[in-house]
Amino acid sequence: MQQPEIVNRVANSELITIDLARFYSDIEVVPWDIKAFLFMELVLREKDYRLAVQQQNWHAFQDKYVAMFCSTDAIVPTWAYMLALTYLQGVASRVIWGTVATATEQLVLEKIQAMNTEEYKDKRIVVKGCGELAIPTSLFIGLTEKLLPVCKSLSYGEPCSTVPIFKRKS
Repeated sequence: MQQPEIVNRVANSELITIDLARFYSDIEVVPWDIKAFLFMELVLREKDYRLAVQQQNWHAFQDKYVAMFCSTDAIVPTWAYMLALTYLQGVASRVIWGTVATATEQLVLEKIQAMNTEEYKDKRIVVKGCGELAIPTSLFIGLTEKLLPVCKSLSYGEPCSTVPIFKRKS
């Protein structure tokens, strides 16, 4: 008795898998924590602060995405961040208020919003759900919002085991 041929229906399907981890590939965000410029990491002394930011090696941030934040519970006046930005302007690729994680999330979301969706028009799409990288829910929401107007169907998970999210009515 001859064994039936094993057919990989997933490999033969027209599903397109999108892995959000690929959007992270060229994004590296470096931190700029104002804590190091505060007296006892809590108090901003204007004269000392102005001197310290003037002497900072800003070229270390050349062509990088910079996350600007304070990791302590210090009350920092807004102008202090504005002043630091004047030194980063023209050096860093971009300065974003927030932690490295929030800045990275914002940059990835901008990449999603800017992506060309033409190749996904009337296609069946699976958004990969698991991986080595912990991806914020906001990015799944952003990608879903971007794809809904163009895709035929949208699922979450792996091609072999998906959760249906959306199917365009014929």
